[in-house]
Amino acid sequence: MKKTIYGFIFLLLVSQIAMASNLKPFTSDGCSSFPDGTFSQQSLWGHCCMQHDLAYWKGGSELQKQQADKELERCVAKVGEPKIARLMLAGVQVGGSPQLRTPFRWGYGWPYGRGYKKLSNSERLEVKQQLETFKSMIDDFINRLSIQSKIVK
Repeated sequence: MKKTIYGFIFLLLVSQIAMASNLKPFTSDGCSSFPDGTFSQQSLWGHCCMQHDLAYWKGGSELQKQQADKELERCVAKVGEPKIARLMLAGVQVGGSPQLRTPFRWGYGWPYGRGYKKLSNSERLEVKQQLETFKSMIDDFINRLSIQSKIVK
């Protein structure tokens, strides 16, 4: 229930800030089709997925995707779930392809069809401007998820 409420509030706030841009405002669905935590700790690795979503939103090269996927694995393993981390890595390596028409594909902030492509200077500036706009909101959301996972332990 908390995940749904936080996600809804976050998406509502993000959608309120419309920018004339090719890059859609950042959104996150947590861990997509995967749980954000265990039954007893429902947001245990949710902050890992939020960071991963940031990387996927902006996209970039195939190497950058591999690095983002490995960082997700490290983050989930760090909260004490190395087996889940490996399972999640396998899932995002397959399910995060930019060729899939999913809302969680690599580079989902850009129009479909971008694929693996390094960001140009103007695109990096666009990402930076949007991140500055959303930084405090994103940081607060990630911090709350991280604190929740520590409190429940």
